[in-house]
Amino acid sequence: MRRLGVESSAIRSVGYDAGLATLEIEFTSGDVYRYHAVPPSVHRALMDAESKGRYFVAHIRDVYPTVRVA
Repeated sequence: MRRLGVESSAIRSVGYDAGLATLEIEFTSGDVYRYHAVPPSVHRALMDAESKGRYFVAHIRDVYPTVRVA
């Protein structure tokens, strides 16, 4: 999945596949996780958030099914 770099102290890059409703996040640690059943509105809100890390913790982490991919 193609990811775009973002300005964040916690997140390095974010990718989204609307067809699969899958959000992929690469953290600054180098770990990559995929979050499933994520609506496009959540991806848009993450990308628009002033603090992507805070948005992730409040609205994505522990909310959507997750798989570590790297």
